[in-house]
Amino acid sequence: MKHLQPKEAWDYLQQHPDALFVDVRMEIESLYVGRPPGVVNVPWYEYPDLVPDPQKFASAVAQEASSRAQPVLLICRSGQRTLDAGQALEGAGFTNVINIVHGFEGELDEQFQRSTLSGWRFDGLPWEQM
Repeated sequence: MKHLQPKEAWDYLQQHPDALFVDVRMEIESLYVGRPPGVVNVPWYEYPDLVPDPQKFASAVAQEASSRAQPVLLICRSGQRTLDAGQALEGAGFTNVINIVHGFEGELDEQFQRSTLSGWRFDGLPWEQM
């Protein structure tokens, strides 16, 4: 698995329009917190169970992908869920998996708030909100 900072991931997406950009957060997170434009939502886990099913996840991504060689960029809230999700994809035969370090909202600051230290939004990259 490769690891890119948000700005590097944005540049990669501009240079590789064939890449599949996957938001692994729960759908409600993606809709209400915000998401990058063009991202496909394939949750790593979903409410109410909050339990990942790696095979189900990999199958859902495979349905979105043109092949298991297609570049797949993964984003979540802070860059943690994508590590497990990326391993599941690699275990399912995906060969070009990229984790976006710090995710959409980034790390917690001293006041337990996100988007103040790192992440997609912190870096001023394009995003949309419901």
